[in-house]
Amino acid sequence: MKLPSLFFFPGIFLSIATAPVAMGFSPQTSSKRTMRLQAAPVPGESCTGEKISVVGATGYIGKAVVKESVRRGYPTVAVMRDVEKNKGEPKFQGATLQKFDVTDRQSCLDGNLFQKGGVDTVICCLASRTGTKSDSYAIDYQASLNCAEAAKAAGARRFILLSAYCVKSAERKDPYALQFQYAKMELEQKLKELTSDGSSFDFVSVRPTAFFKSVSGQLEVVDGGAPFVYFDLGNNRCARCNPISEPDLAAALLDNVADDTYKNGIWNIGGPDAGGLSMVEQGEILHKILKKEGEPKLLGVPIGLFDVIINGLQWVSDTFSNQWFDDAAELGRIGKYYAVEDMLTTDPSEMYGRTKLEEHYTYIAENGQEYDPYTSVFGSAEGKEKFKEKVS
Repeated sequence: MKLPSLFFFPGIFLSIATAPVAMGFSPQTSSKRTMRLQAAPVPGESCTGEKISVVGATGYIGKAVVKESVRRGYPTVAVMRDVEKNKGEPKFQGATLQKFDVTDRQSCLDGNLFQKGGVDTVICCLASRTGTKSDSYAIDYQASLNCAEAAKAAGARRFILLSAYCVKSAERKDPYALQFQYAKMELEQKLKELTSDGSSFDFVSVRPTAFFKSVSGQLEVVDGGAPFVYFDLGNNRCARCNPISEPDLAAALLDNVADDTYKNGIWNIGGPDAGGLSMVEQGEILHKILKKEGEPKLLGVPIGLFDVIINGLQWVSDTFSNQWFDDAAELGRIGKYYAVEDMLTTDPSEMYGRTKLEEHYTYIAENGQEYDPYTSVFGSAEGKEKFKEKVS
């Protein structure tokens, strides 16, 4: 099953700049860190010149973060398991590629991931591919924690985590909260512990609402004449969201290198669509952009259908102690969660970026989009390739 799938005193400057060894920093690193204190951060542009390492670099957002980091002028290392496979990726141009398995906890703790003094800020874009309990705790929690502990041991000053807006459900202990939400929440709690000892190490957790890619999966099927499918919550209601684009989210993550606004805290962040867009509105926009005739074809699926599927899978799992069915039930719960919960920020400080969802739809309608089995709810790799050929 596919997932449905942000005062400076001269005396302090003098003492730091003239005593780098006593502070435990190299002169070059000390200079860059004091530069960070002097300059007012500029959203989308600031660069302190510090050394950046990106873990989870081969993921959807990770690639964009590497590209944005290099564009701003940061010395950037992209950490990945398979360098040979990814060395031709255009978004990695200008970055140093490092082969490493971040699930190897002992190697992380032995200093093999980050050399002492070799990194100033780590941006963690690790995410489990499935969202099942075992995968979530292996990646969203443990592998990410491995990287945070290794960063601190190497002398990094900041750990920036790509988290998720929906972690709020785990914090509230909602009965429908998901395993990956608990894994990310527990990681954030560990980061608070790691940064509470008076050291110079701190963290920022950026929680985006949703990615554009997660709400773009029906482009090709609507173009083919099929209806846009949404989940009917009753009383003419369906979920709303203000998703954020890949480049805008990457920029928001990089902003936190220079900006201390969310130091040792959490930044909920969505895109610039004020009030968000409902699933029905998303279907109407696709209909317009694809220049379909007549009224938009919209198919509302009763949300109760999810309960039938989830309960059936869970019954099989509980009855026969079958892990596969337990994981399948969790995937069903993930699907239902995003069908019923609004992924929506309304505070102006939590709305970031320039690109609105309709602009994204217009772009992919003209240029096509890449297939991602982990974020595409509908369609197929073949369908997306055929559409790209059609519009090219």
